[in-house]
Amino acid sequence: MQPLHRLGVCSWSLQPTSPADLAHKLSKVGARACQLHLEALREGAWDASETLGALWGAGISVLSGMMTPHGEDYSTLDTIRASGGLRPSAHWPKNLEIAKGDARVARSLGLGLVTFHAGFLPHDERDPERAVLLDRLRQVVDVFADQGVRLAFETGQETADTLAHALADLGRPAAGVNFDPANMLLYGMGDPVEALRMLAPHVRQVHIKDARRARVVGTWGEEVPSGTGEVDWKAFFGVLVERKLSVDLMIEREAGSNRMGDIVTARTLVEAHLHPRRNA
Repeated sequence: MQPLHRLGVCSWSLQPTSPADLAHKLSKVGARACQLHLEALREGAWDASETLGALWGAGISVLSGMMTPHGEDYSTLDTIRASGGLRPSAHWPKNLEIAKGDARVARSLGLGLVTFHAGFLPHDERDPERAVLLDRLRQVVDVFADQGVRLAFETGQETADTLAHALADLGRPAAGVNFDPANMLLYGMGDPVEALRMLAPHVRQVHIKDARRARVVGTWGEEVPSGTGEVDWKAFFGVLVERKLSVDLMIEREAGSNRMGDIVTARTLVEAHLHPRRNA
């Protein structure tokens, strides 16, 4: 019987240089599944058959993909607010082409889910930019749906309430949420546990990542190893169980000098709270 929560690792967390390097690093941290960054495959730097061969040869499944919109700049909160997701009009034609390419790659890999940041959705329904973003999101969701792939928007760049309302107005059942509790803290967008409770009906996947809130308003919070930040993991996993969210859990680590060690720590954290019979 398939476990309620399959556990994997986000490929970009390991900063791989090749499919073989990715498979090696995933094996070293004890992973049996991953979420795969699609950019290298879409651009032709990695061959899809070689990538799957390296991963499958190491006993590793690919459970989902990740899309990166063009020109995103995470230097500061202000730069990512201006450049994130589908928000920049100057990048929209390029981002639509990226979506089409990633959707084809995802289908070729047999993936059913791809995630990305939509891009700071406005809360005010009267904001003209909100209608523009929702229209772009509909187009991108439809591009993936045409390939049999669902799309999930990553949390953090807006409050849970704003994202929930946007999903309702989007009118695309294939669209959902990739829930990242640390991002809620990094961006200062609310309590991760309450946000998960609100967005639970839409959650398609969860990132296991931890953080501390910013000490200065308008600046980044700090990403830290899972279990050492401000995410209340007992309560968080309690909501997963309470709402019977049968979704995959992907360990993500985007900072620090000991990523592999931190990934092992995160895996231990998950197993301590959920005691899965086995990991994918």
